[in-house]
Amino acid sequence: MANGISFETAGPIATIALDRPDASNAFTIAMARELMEVAMRCEDDDRIRCVVLTGRGRFFCAGGDIQAFSGAGDQLPIFLREITSYLHGAISALMRMNKPLVCGVNGPVAGGGVGLAIAGDIVLADPAAHFTLAYTGIGMSPDGGSSWLLPRLIGLRRAPELCLTNRRVGAVEAAELGLVTRVVQEGQLAAELQATAGQLATSATTALGAARRLLLESFSNSLESQMELESRTIAAQGASAEGREGVSAFIEKRKPRFVEDD
Repeated sequence: MANGISFETAGPIATIALDRPDASNAFTIAMARELMEVAMRCEDDDRIRCVVLTGRGRFFCAGGDIQAFSGAGDQLPIFLREITSYLHGAISALMRMNKPLVCGVNGPVAGGGVGLAIAGDIVLADPAAHFTLAYTGIGMSPDGGSSWLLPRLIGLRRAPELCLTNRRVGAVEAAELGLVTRVVQEGQLAAELQATAGQLATSATTALGAARRLLLESFSNSLESQMELESRTIAAQGASAEGREGVSAFIEKRKPRFVEDD
């Protein structure tokens, strides 16, 4: 695609890549808009059962394109409202879609790239990856969902340090803190992404989507409200084709077939 996003499907797996390697995969308005469009496509296409998000080149994403910020001049506030509306629309679609998201952090991440990188259900990081919020260093404040995700992932004691001091967090520390799921061996990120996505794509997608929604809504619900939502959700799964297949397979002592053969 022309604006810094590449998109391809292989069977039930869709791969979105941030693809402006000469600019460290930094976002322009056109690139953010394109990401939102492909995210919505992934959300709406039932043939896609798992989405992989990664970067091309040495960086995962350097955040917003600061040259574009500067070029906006007096119109910078309008520029920032527009670019964040697209980026946030993309992140919302990816986090709320009825299928899993696997993020592959292939290299350094800064600014708006951080929220995108840590939005996945499973986040795999190359040893070369590191994370820097960077916003306050240029007089800006967090976006990309990072101010929502960070307290939930690493807590309100650790999140302020990263936001206020812009301390760089390496891949190993990111895994220890809970920013990423795990660090893979050098040179193995692409293979690990495909293996993980392949496993998820053959799972019960409606059950995975239901589990995603339950986890996402848990922080805003009381225990009783969450358990009521769990009760309604598992009942709905019991009525689904995947739920019936899973129970039948267990009773018949066979592997469930959640994906129809072509």
